[in-house]
Amino acid sequence: MTDITETASTPEAETARICRELIRFDTSNYSSGEAEGERAAAEYVAELIQEVGLQTQYFESAPGRANVFTRLEGSDPSADALLVHGHLDVVPAMAQDWSVDPFAGEERDGMIWGRGAVDMKDMDAMMLSVLRHMRRTGTVPKRDIVFGFFADEEAGMRYGSKYMVAEHPEVFDGVTDALSEVGGYSTTIGGRRAYLLQTAEKGLLWLKLHAQGQAGHGSGLHEDNAVTHLSRAMANIGQYTWPVELTKTTRAFLDEVTELTGVEFDPQNPQRLLRELGDVARFVGATLQNTSNPTVLDGGYKTNVIPGSAQGAVDVRFLPEQKEQVLAKLQELAGEKVRIEAEFEDIALEVPFSGTVVDAMVAALEAEDPDAVVLPYMLGAGTDNKSLSQLGITGYGFVPLQLPDELDFTGMFHGVDERVPVSSLEFGSRVLDRLLRSY
Repeated sequence: MTDITETASTPEAETARICRELIRFDTSNYSSGEAEGERAAAEYVAELIQEVGLQTQYFESAPGRANVFTRLEGSDPSADALLVHGHLDVVPAMAQDWSVDPFAGEERDGMIWGRGAVDMKDMDAMMLSVLRHMRRTGTVPKRDIVFGFFADEEAGMRYGSKYMVAEHPEVFDGVTDALSEVGGYSTTIGGRRAYLLQTAEKGLLWLKLHAQGQAGHGSGLHEDNAVTHLSRAMANIGQYTWPVELTKTTRAFLDEVTELTGVEFDPQNPQRLLRELGDVARFVGATLQNTSNPTVLDGGYKTNVIPGSAQGAVDVRFLPEQKEQVLAKLQELAGEKVRIEAEFEDIALEVPFSGTVVDAMVAALEAEDPDAVVLPYMLGAGTDNKSLSQLGITGYGFVPLQLPDELDFTGMFHGVDERVPVSSLEFGSRVLDRLLRSY
């Protein structure tokens, strides 16, 4: 490991190095309560923070499932505090599919390669580099800034943000707003660089479908066949086209895109406008409607035996305030022979694209990129901000990255050969530093 005592004269001086070193901790989260490397990565983070004279708080929700926090005190104790947070776990990577070792933290062609490079050890590194620079330069922000590094974001947040909110809410005393992942990155729309600031998240339902029928011999006539009931339900759900429904966030985003491109949004033909977004359409397209995707089928144990039951799984992402109507529609599609059970669920979020925090983020981006425009958008997935909302904390996605047009950035999330440009990390560190000094 590189000597952590080296000095840094700029906010971005250490970002690339820290990012590479974080990637070298294999923090794969296997979604079964098992994870690797979270504790070692958390101890490394704590070491970097303590080296510049700040105390850390370390919380293990289970053996090896580590969360680390520190608080940089501001000059105005009456001001609302800000939380800047990331997660240290990553989804697993199949090394044979990659062109590099996914946990080597290799730098090649001006990019840092490895699992977590964009989700989200890039932001973790930016946070640490900026925090260390602020301490070295004696910077005292106006308000308290809490820096947090969670475990278990990639598998339901049980050992990370959900645990911290339930068991240690005092860590977040005074915090009203939070900044985290999957927002603030750039794309080109209508020839103009635009940064997408995340102000909404779809809700999540992981559903188990249970079909019952009459067990029997495979040679007979069977009208009450559990496999048939389940197959019909899964096909109905998977082939159903949810109507286009625009939330406040999505409508504001599309209006801005129309302004930039001159292309009107047509609910009957969304692709016409989505084509103007390039790779970002992958994220935005999924936020125009609810989605329900069958993912697992399980039934039977022998070819000549009709089973008495069959099970399936469906991944559902719903728009804000639409959970109940989505569940009702899914039950209608599944039919009376299939029972639906929620195995895991989490809320949808939507907050205004306005206020002092938003103004500060926009100002920090525009100061580093004066010709750019900043747009609100909705994320089709979820973040730790869902958990923090239970404490009344308003969360935004803000990892400011100025990206080259040729990089399929949205494809990097959980993708093969995940990578991020070093120049993007350096840009983001400057933006984050400017924001935290001025807000």
